[in-house]
Amino acid sequence: MIYITNGYVIDPKTRFEGYRDILIEDGRITAMVPQGTFLPGQQAERAAHIDAAGKIVAPGLVDVHVHFRDPGFTYKEDIKSGAAAAAKGGFTSVVLMANTKPPVDCEETLSYVLEKGRETGIHIYSCANVTTGMKGQEPVDMEGLSQAGAAGFTDDGVPILEEAVLREALRRAAKLQKPVSLHEEDPSCITNNGIHAGKAAEYYGIGGSPREAEIRMVERDIRIALEEGVDLSIQHISTKEAVELVRQAKKKSGHIWAEATPHHFTLTQEAAIVHGTLAKMNPPLREEEDRMAVIRGLQDGSIDMIATDHAPHSAEEKARPITEAPSGIIGLETALSLGIRELVNPGYLTMMELIDKMSHMPAKLYHMEAGFLAEGGPADLIILEKDAVWQVEGDGFASKASNSPFIGEKMPGVITDTICGGRVVYHRG
Repeated sequence: MIYITNGYVIDPKTRFEGYRDILIEDGRITAMVPQGTFLPGQQAERAAHIDAAGKIVAPGLVDVHVHFRDPGFTYKEDIKSGAAAAAKGGFTSVVLMANTKPPVDCEETLSYVLEKGRETGIHIYSCANVTTGMKGQEPVDMEGLSQAGAAGFTDDGVPILEEAVLREALRRAAKLQKPVSLHEEDPSCITNNGIHAGKAAEYYGIGGSPREAEIRMVERDIRIALEEGVDLSIQHISTKEAVELVRQAKKKSGHIWAEATPHHFTLTQEAAIVHGTLAKMNPPLREEEDRMAVIRGLQDGSIDMIATDHAPHSAEEKARPITEAPSGIIGLETALSLGIRELVNPGYLTMMELIDKMSHMPAKLYHMEAGFLAEGGPADLIILEKDAVWQVEGDGFASKASNSPFIGEKMPGVITDTICGGRVVYHRG
């Protein structure tokens, strides 16, 4: 039993914000009452007390795009270390991508991942692949994988090039009412992935990855999704043109979703010049007008949610030359702070809107009981000092990896406690 007093509660589902005291019992919120309301003495005496004066109490964050590298690449990350990084970053629910080794294209691998997830302190969900072996040739047994617990379907990391294969998969996913998340890069356009075909590519003397690679795939996949009536999520959107395509598609259907990463609303291709491989990712960091288009998409609802695309790699891998190092950065432990620094503090979003895009909206896409605070609801929440400052240290991550371009930077927003299922799974200090 936990009794949280004096906290400023933000609930994006009901749009309530104000001071409330919260009582947690048996993994649920059993009371959420006005500040200072007397609770029966016996309850208060038995509860562990957390004084949240001067702090925000919000739903536990939900990240629908993470890579925990298990099975197959556990030297980069595993489900236990990934869950620890999530809890430290305020995430109580995460959805794992399926590009592991072996990939999550059968019930045996899915069961392994979900079982390992149950051993952590947070809620671990997993997508299954869209196609067998991520080869883009034939859809997996979506019906069987759905029954086995797949939260959705994705071949993230590899675009599905055969239109007929994608259409069949989307048709079947629509019947199952499961979302499909797609990595939108046409490889036929790309000379070197991870670096924008612009100033950054010129700096390295390579061809890079042009914006057309994303635009082509987003245009095609939205068209098919609208015809099939499936919940389609455009992953890690990076170009102004793709944002506009999503904006227009949303006027036709509520089935089109999009996610933005903190690095795409924070950084531009200049970061790849300064930080090298630590700022190499797919899709790449692009131009300032693209960054601002992503922010405007978050403002007007064209982009529904913020997802980290947490992608751990070893220091040895990231030390390779720019064309050989793998793409991706870690993001779970810096995401909320970047949202505060880049979106809330400049006035682009309110704190309510930021929490909405990092909890309620991603939970809504995946039909989770998460992303809200209410009596009778799940006791998944964070306690946050919004204006407190911390510094990103390379040896301070809970993740196994430290491949981040933000090392050394000072960030606003200190999470003091993460509570999941009524248990404190992270406490600062």
